[in-house]
Amino acid sequence: MTKIPHSNFRNGARRQRGVVLLIALIVLVAMTMAGVAMVRSMDTTLGIAGNMAFKQATIQGSDIGTNTAYTWLGANSAGTTLQSSISSSGYFATRPATEPDWFNESSWGSAFKVNNLAPDAAGNRVRYIIHRMCTTAGAYNATGNECALYYPTSGANSGGSMAVGATQFEGIPQLFYRVTTRVDGPRNTVSIIQVSVMIQV
Repeated sequence: MTKIPHSNFRNGARRQRGVVLLIALIVLVAMTMAGVAMVRSMDTTLGIAGNMAFKQATIQGSDIGTNTAYTWLGANSAGTTLQSSISSSGYFATRPATEPDWFNESSWGSAFKVNNLAPDAAGNRVRYIIHRMCTTAGAYNATGNECALYYPTSGANSGGSMAVGATQFEGIPQLFYRVTTRVDGPRNTVSIIQVSVMIQV
């Protein structure tokens, strides 16, 4: 039986310990890179979620502008006030000849600044512009003036009967107004909302 020298066992054990150390270092580097990638992925996900939350907040903030504009229209609907533009209130008696680029800041020079552009609790600043959906200023039924109107039929305001087969009468016309609201929020978030409302002539 051949006897192996003790020094060969010692050298083999040293080589094995060196291989294990190398494998452990490679695994450690791989785990570190995976951890860094996971942290970066979580940061990106949280950033996207935060941006979506800010965007949603600006959309909700647009309700303030729409409600303020509708209240102003209702308060000024009597008489001939709405037949002429009132730029200081963000109101125009005609629709735009060409649709503005609402994301361009220059399109908002005559907008009404809700709360004088002071940020709300969410940090949003709200502005609106109202357009009466007519081709020219003046009375809606003037010659050459084309307006978007709605004529309700029958019911309490028109004098008609609700019975089946009864004569239908046209009610008092309602004129369309378009309210365009811009909300500027944190992280350069911008939302543009357009709403059409009807006001009785």
